[in-house]
Amino acid sequence: MERDNIISIAKSTLEIEISELEKLKNRLDDEFIKAISLIQAAKGKLIVVGIGKSAHVANKIVATLNSTGTPSQFLHASEAIHGDLGVIQKQDVVLCISNSGNSPEIVSLVPYLKEYSSALIGMTGNRSSKLAEFSEVILDTHVDQEACPNRLAPTSSTTLQMALGDALAITLMEMNDFRANDFARFHPGGSLGKNLISKVDDFLSSQKPQVTEDATIKDVIISISASRHGITVVTNNEEITGVVTDGDLRRMLMKGDDISKVLAKDIMSANPKTIERTALAREAMHVLKENNIGQLVVTENGTYFGIIDLHKLLDEGIN
Repeated sequence: MERDNIISIAKSTLEIEISELEKLKNRLDDEFIKAISLIQAAKGKLIVVGIGKSAHVANKIVATLNSTGTPSQFLHASEAIHGDLGVIQKQDVVLCISNSGNSPEIVSLVPYLKEYSSALIGMTGNRSSKLAEFSEVILDTHVDQEACPNRLAPTSSTTLQMALGDALAITLMEMNDFRANDFARFHPGGSLGKNLISKVDDFLSSQKPQVTEDATIKDVIISISASRHGITVVTNNEEITGVVTDGDLRRMLMKGDDISKVLAKDIMSANPKTIERTALAREAMHVLKENNIGQLVVTENGTYFGIIDLHKLLDEGIN
């Protein structure tokens, strides 16, 4: 197949699905508001039910809801009618997803979904279906055209289900004033969580290179060499007065002067950039990048506490 034909098929698929999404957007009405109200008022959790491709969509919706502050659980329709209905409590709201609304499993299941829960919301493309009949609220995901050329594979319909699930999750998120710090509580792992909640203290080096202002060049070299950071902090009575880097040493040696009487204070860079150990790690990364430096002096109440390294933050996914 020619390149142009491949691109044409892909564009056609997207155009069909975009068109169906536009129709969905334009027919949002009070039924959506009712669904939101039922979910928000529920004393229990939201149970999302599906089968076939709709089950995969349901799983994704549950994951999005849980991560944005709406407690949810997935229930597979075929498993539900073979014992798993016990997961539904009377205080729960059920969202059942089925494009046809009439698959055998759904037809058998919906009376129990309605009876066992506080409310049943149907997400379906068929307002005349058994699912629609039993639902208190109908979220209409009807499509005029699947993107599949045979009009068989769920494509446009599952896209609408997924998008409508996102609309539910984000609306609930906004209504519950769910913010970045709340989001971070449910994402403690990975770079996302680390960027939201990790502190400088979490990534401090175990090494704390330090010399006094009157340290000799030999002492400075030993201090820098003893750590892997290529830097040592210069202090005077616990006050940070500067830093000496391996670059400072090289520049000094290139001058060719007598170094026997040179002290740390003679070659240090005064007033180095610092950050408190309780600051967010991403704030430290911002300072490092903005000043094009590889290490940052960490303080505690203004006194020297340690070193945080650019490469350590990069390795941990801080940006």
